[in-house]
Amino acid sequence: MSLFISDAVAAAAPAAQQPGIEGMLFPVAILVFFYVLFIRPQAKRTKEKKLMTAALNKGVEVVTTGGIMGKVADLDDNFVKIETNDNTFIFVQRHHIETMLPKGTFKAVTKRSGTVTTDMLVKKN
Repeated sequence: MSLFISDAVAAAAPAAQQPGIEGMLFPVAILVFFYVLFIRPQAKRTKEKKLMTAALNKGVEVVTTGGIMGKVADLDDNFVKIETNDNTFIFVQRHHIETMLPKGTFKAVTKRSGTVTTDMLVKKN
């Protein structure tokens, strides 16, 4: 009845076999690949960041997700008060703290960069 396949060839085609365990092997391998490559490392980073934010305390030198570096002056459950320069403070949400720096890094960087403070701007007579 078909124009392209003769009835004799179509009738002689073997019945389709049901896929066994071999048919499931490829999809399972893809799922394992994505888990190992994407899901597991992201879960590990999330766990490490949660532990880091729980370990925050006063005096710790940090970098925010926006790249602002400073020293933790005060903190509560949701917000962190960061001293970015002498008597210059900003408030950020606790989960926006990206990394904790080794002790003394903030002081070394501010000394090296020669940041201008308001004391330097005031003209002394």
